[in-house]
Amino acid sequence: MVHAAWRRFQQAGTITSETAAGRRFAAFGPSSLISFPTGTIYGERWIQVGDGTMIGEQVSVCAGMMPGHDLGPDPVLRIGDRCIIGRGSHIVAHYSIDIGDDVFTGPYVYITDQNHSYADPDVPIGRQWPVNAAVRIGAGSWLGTGVIVLPGSVIGSNVVVAAGSVVRGVIGDQCVVAGAPAKVVKDFSPERGWTRPAAVRPAADRPADRPAAERSAVRPAERTAERRVDRAVNWPAESVIPDRLL
Repeated sequence: MVHAAWRRFQQAGTITSETAAGRRFAAFGPSSLISFPTGTIYGERWIQVGDGTMIGEQVSVCAGMMPGHDLGPDPVLRIGDRCIIGRGSHIVAHYSIDIGDDVFTGPYVYITDQNHSYADPDVPIGRQWPVNAAVRIGAGSWLGTGVIVLPGSVIGSNVVVAAGSVVRGVIGDQCVVAGAPAKVVKDFSPERGWTRPAAVRPAADRPADRPAAERSAVRPAERTAERRVDRAVNWPAESVIPDRLL
């Protein structure tokens, strides 16, 4: 009985284009939804959500520093069509965050276009004026659990960002990145398919051609990261996203 009652609460609390909460957004696709219970949501007037997009439970989607913050005439946060934003994620926009179509994230991803400055070493960092820089995530990309996307980041299309990575700067199309800061560990070309960057170096620079003593010096954490990346790249296209990710 408790579970049945909770499901009714979830259904009643889900935000869609037909609910009063959905109509507060600058745009909200007719087949999109934000699951209940929600995280913090404010600044809807400056947020656009495309069609067929699912935003999971406890996701915070915010525009501005606080409710009522006037950000001007144009939206500052755009989420494309057919996106999935995983449970517990935070997307906090002040200037410009553009998430392309078909972008999927795991749970607890954090995306922001603002960070505190630390230019003055004599002033507490939390009291210094923040700095804004636009963020763009290309269509078809996948962000694993716990990824952090910092201000000024540009992620290309069809990019895999490994779990726990911290993204800063520009990342090209069709590659796999991992680490903090995130670096390319695999990329794609029509001639070579998916390969690690080491595969295009001279033979003497490849781990397989190094002496055994050198190869054994590769840290276990690096080998584990490579195995995780292999699994991410080879994930079947027809796989269903588990409910626990949303």
